[in-house]
Amino acid sequence: MLIDDIDRYIRQRHSLGFAFRVPAYVLRQFGRFAHVRGDTAVRTQTTIEWASAAPSAPQRRERLQVVRRFALHMQAEDERYEVPPTTVFGNPQRRRRMPHIYTPDEVDALLRAAAQLTPPHSIRPVSYMALLSLLFASGLRISEALALQIDDTIGDALLVRKTKFRKSRLVPLHPTARAGLDRYLAHRQRVAARDRSVFISLCGTGLRYATAYGTFLQIARSAGLRAGPGLPGPRLHDARHTFAVRALESCRGDASEITRHILALSTYLGHTHPSDTYWYLQATPRLMAGIAGIGETLFRGGRP
Repeated sequence: MLIDDIDRYIRQRHSLGFAFRVPAYVLRQFGRFAHVRGDTAVRTQTTIEWASAAPSAPQRRERLQVVRRFALHMQAEDERYEVPPTTVFGNPQRRRRMPHIYTPDEVDALLRAAAQLTPPHSIRPVSYMALLSLLFASGLRISEALALQIDDTIGDALLVRKTKFRKSRLVPLHPTARAGLDRYLAHRQRVAARDRSVFISLCGTGLRYATAYGTFLQIARSAGLRAGPGLPGPRLHDARHTFAVRALESCRGDASEITRHILALSTYLGHTHPSDTYWYLQATPRLMAGIAGIGETLFRGGRP
């Protein structure tokens, strides 16, 4: 059965240490579609038809590539598997997606929209308000925030165990962020939770990535920050970009102090190298004003 092969492939990727969260979700979607068609292996025509239903060109290409990699893997043991061509939906050069740096007003709009989630007076709006607040206040990856357990809230810090690079780190929290998290945890204690996850769903279980991201899209549209499905707009991951930029904007001092600040920020974000942190930075008027000031100092013969 195709669905069984998909599950086996996903388990193998997990056993090798890959998070494989989004590809697993995509493959299971494809598996259900192909099962209805009666396919017992990947078929090129079925794959193209399913991928074509995605709302945007990048999503169509990504769907195709995920299934194609799975088909290549399975073809080694089952020649019935067809491998779709790579260029069905074009083959553009990969470019860095321009991050959206949220303004304070936009963050407030997101939190207000999260507060309006239904059912009212349930854990759902409270959980998403706390999740978004923590992302903007700490720069955590969404996967790290969703993996947090109650026992990981230690004093004025968070113990992040499941990181992108399989390394644990301690993330200090500002007192206001800690106070907000404590208020949420007090609310959570009044709910019949079924596990120890910090952020839980209406069912009392830990929030899953697909659910969290889908709900974020709903919140962003309600806040007026995104249009309809398939159209570009601010992402959940842009909260991490925003944190990095705002942290650098707050740095005041000479070049050596800025260098130390970058090193500290890189460690805080859980990056292996400072160059990874540079990927998260984006020019803002405040940063450009600082750069212009340093340039003028150098031009006048001073030291930055």
